[in-house]
Amino acid sequence: MELDKVDVPQVRFVLDPSSGVPTYLQLVHQVEQALRLGVLRDGDQLPRIRDVVETLAINPNTVQKAYRELTTRGIVTAQQGVGTFVRGTLPVVDLAGHASLRRRLVAWMRDARAAGLDHGGIGALVASVLHEEAGAAPADADPAPARRRHGGAA
Repeated sequence: MELDKVDVPQVRFVLDPSSGVPTYLQLVHQVEQALRLGVLRDGDQLPRIRDVVETLAINPNTVQKAYRELTTRGIVTAQQGVGTFVRGTLPVVDLAGHASLRRRLVAWMRDARAAGLDHGGIGALVASVLHEEAGAAPADADPAPARRRHGGAA
C-alpha cells in the first residue's frame, strides 16, 4: 500500500530550551532550514498542529504563532480544515556542491568545542559574525534573553 504524501510529515521539530530563542521561532527556523536543505518542497504539508503539540508537549498557541509567522513570511499557506502547506521555496543549499565548505565547518566546530564552546556559545559566535557581515541585527532576534541574563526586566 502506497502512503499518501500528506500522511508523512517531511519535518520533525526538535526544541532547544537552553538556546534563548523563543519556541515559535525555533519552529519557524526549522521549517526555513528544511526548505533550504530541500527536505521540504513546494506543496509539502507541515505536521498538524495537534501532532506538534503532542510530540513536543507545548502549547497549541505556540505552534499556531509559528505557522502564522511562516504565513506572514509567505512560506506557507493554511487551508482551513485541511492543513498547512509549503508555498514557494527558499534558495536551496547544494550540499554536494559545498562539500569542501561543510568539511571545513565540521573541523571548525570540533575546534570550537575543543576551545570550550558549547552549543549556545557556538551559536552566539556565529550570530555575531553573521551580524557583523550583514551590518545589521537579524530581524527575528529576541533581545529579551540578554536582558534576563543581566538582571534587567523582561
